[in-house]
Amino acid sequence: MHLDVLDLRQFYYRTRLGRAAQKAVRDRLLAMWPEAKGQTVVGFGFAVPLLRPYLADARRVVGLMPAPQGVMHWPAGMVNVSVLVEETLWPLETGAVDKLVLLHGLETSENPTAVLDECCRVLGPGGRAVFIVPNRSGLWARRDKTPFGFGRPYSLGQLEAQVKRAGLVPERHAAALFGPPSEGKFWLRITGFIERLGQRLSRSGGGGVILLEVSKQVPARPRPGLAARVRRPLRVLEGVPEPVASGRSG
Repeated sequence: MHLDVLDLRQFYYRTRLGRAAQKAVRDRLLAMWPEAKGQTVVGFGFAVPLLRPYLADARRVVGLMPAPQGVMHWPAGMVNVSVLVEETLWPLETGAVDKLVLLHGLETSENPTAVLDECCRVLGPGGRAVFIVPNRSGLWARRDKTPFGFGRPYSLGQLEAQVKRAGLVPERHAAALFGPPSEGKFWLRITGFIERLGQRLSRSGGGGVILLEVSKQVPARPRPGLAARVRRPLRVLEGVPEPVASGRSG
C-alpha cells in the first residue's frame, strides 16, 4: 500500500531525520550517476527529493507519483514537473527514458510485477534504472516511524531475481542509511561519519536501504546475409568425390 504524499513530504522535507536520509540516499545515487546531461530522467513513487541535482543539465526531468499516494508540486519555486499517474500506466512513450529512479514505488505497490513491466517499457535501449528499497535485514525496515518501515522489504537476492524476471539486467548495487533511524541528536550529528564508515565496510549487507542499478538490454540484430551464408555448402568439402555405393552384397 502506497504512503500518503503529505506524510512523505513531511518526513523528507520537515524532519531532521528525513533530510539526513534524503542526503545519504542521494549521495549514493550521485555516486552511480554523477550527471545526466541531455538525458530524460524520470522518478516514480516519491523519488523527486533525489532528482534535483539533474534539473540543470538533463533534457527533461519528470516525477511520476502513483494515484494511491497523491501528488505534490515539485520542484518548489519552479515550473511543476510532477504528474499523478496510474502506477501501471505511465504517460510516457515506449523507450523514452534514459534514467529511471524508483523510491517508495516498488515495495509499496500491490502489483510490483506490472510496475516492473512498465519500467521495462519506458526505458530506452541501454537505459538504466535504480531501484531503492528497504533492506529486509536492516534497522530501517523494522521501524514504522519512517517510510522505509512500510511495504515489502527486500534482500539483494530477492530484488535481483524479481528484476531479472521482468527482463532487466542487474549491473551493480550499493547501500545507504547505515545508522539507526533515530531522531536523537547524537545519531543525527554523526550521520555523515556513519555513512562513510558503512560504505567502507559493506555495500549492501548493513545498510537500511538497497540501491540496485539495472539496464535494459536489447538483443543485437543478425547481420544482413548471415542466414544465406550459413545455408551455403561448406567450401572445405569442395572437390571431395561423392561416395559410390559398393556392388558387394552383405
